[in-house]
Amino acid sequence: MSKAKCKGKFVIVSGPSGVGKSTICRAVVERTGASLSLSMTTRPKSKREVDGKDYRFVSRAEFERRIEKDEFLEYAEVFGNYYGTPRENAQAAFDDGKTVILEIDVQGALKVKQICPEAIMVFLLPPSQNDLAGRMNGRGRGEDEKTARLRLDTASREIAAAWQYYDNMVINDDLEQAINEVIGIIEGKTGDNK
Repeated sequence: MSKAKCKGKFVIVSGPSGVGKSTICRAVVERTGASLSLSMTTRPKSKREVDGKDYRFVSRAEFERRIEKDEFLEYAEVFGNYYGTPRENAQAAFDDGKTVILEIDVQGALKVKQICPEAIMVFLLPPSQNDLAGRMNGRGRGEDEKTARLRLDTASREIAAAWQYYDNMVINDDLEQAINEVIGIIEGKTGDNK
């Protein structure tokens, strides 16, 4: 995908684990008709997740084979697992002129922004650090204390980076309000959009 092929619109939604990215992205898709890019990962599927709906869950060997074939728009290794956006679906949606929502981390967002500088970047923030810790603990992934602490430390670094790179910051204190703010940003009605 080259910079010249940005016919559609990329909307990058990022935020720390547990901030409500998936819930907000799905609601935005339902209300606007945008497409949600399905990410691929090597991490184990939780009991509540569905392959092909939440993520495409693949083996590490399969993911690395796809890296070698340059099949990802962006990818990163996070907490020992790969996460990535398959290039083919994003390209097809762009060619059709659609708005595509990418629910990706800061590393991936910066890669996409290099490819398509017009991409709209939205970072979701928790109301507080304590609230985020509570949300992370309630996700049902069965993580040990060390991994949970690492996720919280990473969240702090992501939030700091977001203030530098993201055009729009949305606090997810009230879910409905956060959804409406993201829709407003996409439609150009609110937000900084530097």
